[in-house]
Amino acid sequence: MTINRGCSLFPRRTWLPSSARPADAYRRLCLGAPKRYYLAVPLLLLLIAPLLRAAERTVKPNILFILADDLGWSDLGCYGNKDIKTPNLNRLAQTGALFTQFYAAAPVCSPSRAAFFTGQYPARLRIHSHFAGIKENVARAMPQFLDPATPNIAGLLRSAGYATCHVGKWHLRNNVSQLADEEPIDERGQGPTPASYGFDFVGSGEPWGAAGPKDQPYYRAKSTERLVDETIRFIREHRDQPFYAQLWTLVPHARLNPTPAQLQPYAHLHPGGPDFPHASAREIYYASVTDLDTQLGRLLAVLEELGIAKDTLVIFSSDNGPEDIHVLNAGHSGVGSANPFRGRKRSLYEGGIRVPLLVRWPTRIEAGRIDEQSVVAAIDLLPTLCSVAGVTAPQLPAIDGEDMSDLLLKGPRPRQRPLFWETRYATSGEAIHQSPHLAIRDGGWKLLTNRDGSRTELYHLEEDPLEVDNLAANRKDLTEDMRKQLLDWSRTLPPGPIAPATGRLRHPWPEKPAARPAATPPR
Repeated sequence: MTINRGCSLFPRRTWLPSSARPADAYRRLCLGAPKRYYLAVPLLLLLIAPLLRAAERTVKPNILFILADDLGWSDLGCYGNKDIKTPNLNRLAQTGALFTQFYAAAPVCSPSRAAFFTGQYPARLRIHSHFAGIKENVARAMPQFLDPATPNIAGLLRSAGYATCHVGKWHLRNNVSQLADEEPIDERGQGPTPASYGFDFVGSGEPWGAAGPKDQPYYRAKSTERLVDETIRFIREHRDQPFYAQLWTLVPHARLNPTPAQLQPYAHLHPGGPDFPHASAREIYYASVTDLDTQLGRLLAVLEELGIAKDTLVIFSSDNGPEDIHVLNAGHSGVGSANPFRGRKRSLYEGGIRVPLLVRWPTRIEAGRIDEQSVVAAIDLLPTLCSVAGVTAPQLPAIDGEDMSDLLLKGPRPRQRPLFWETRYATSGEAIHQSPHLAIRDGGWKLLTNRDGSRTELYHLEEDPLEVDNLAANRKDLTEDMRKQLLDWSRTLPPGPIAPATGRLRHPWPEKPAARPAATPPR
């Protein structure tokens, strides 16, 4: 059938029979019709135009969600780091949007991941810390795994026709398989696999925990390459349908042991000359981040190769702030940066919970945009992805996050509800990073406190992002209002024990020697 492409009424496919001539049909429809019909054509076009625009909006994008492990806010070149080489993630920022006020829902692994995945505050799910062995989880009143019945991104998108995959670290169940010598492995302990949560394909994970297999010293160092290969395979197989690919990397979580080839770009940071036997902490950490960037560059290149980059929403973030060098497995590498913020992993100060967020969708998001106004959080991911995919998200109280799709596509706007945090364990490292265990952010203000009322701190983050000028005594009404909101929220959470040192400042200080008893005078 010949189609007159000069006539916008007839796209490449038409309902006309093959014997019909489009030009003649146009004349019959318009020129040869009574005037009332001829005049109706523009009106018809006006009526159907909104429908066509709506149809365009409901096209389901592919979604690629990449989550790094323990990557600090300023561990990328696009966030101001001049030392780490991250050209591919820098390019992702240049071709998409970068957010400076994005928050994880917790300053440590498992609860943070639960929030990304479910749109709920992890404390509601009784996930307060990382999933450990059975006995430790029981002692902390935690479940052994995330309940598979909890609404989550993968299950919701799969129900809407998306192919789904999870590749990489999971850590939403206990790690009893890593403790086989100490505790029995059984179904209750190990828990369901990621496939139980709505994934069509599940790739490699994190066997043997942070150390990796004993006979593979570079397992973690080479893990991103393997995980990217698996993700690419999934994308190639599902390129002709909407897909949700969830890639959660193992690095730069310690224990890091980069290969000699990965270390080479940072040879200039080697202390003591080439014959010195130890690599510096910066060499080790930077090499690991740069390899992460290199492998992700391969993944992003495949989207271009397949011609689907423009239809793919790419999201990159981190689960929490950088690990502290005082933690045993990071003692040789814990120099990730949250600069300029106070706080690191496990802390509710900004450096523990404010993390990078890069978002790219070439046909919908303005390239090169830097959003320094919008306050966005991990709990917003589920309702936002449901919105852009045309999926009905569960309603409150099941979901704590906000649909931020308008913010992504149109530009900054104020957040509608405050953000809340709770931890139930002590913070590692220097005293400057040891935060109270409850926090709220509302507008430009952030308040931290302990449940017993101690250590109440109020900061205006726009003027004091380093959280060093406590205004609680100067703004008593605001402090009391925010503290009440925070404590009211904390009372809605499931009960459970709080570690004794939680929220306390702990630091060494010289002490006077104990007074000796007076000597008994001789008789």
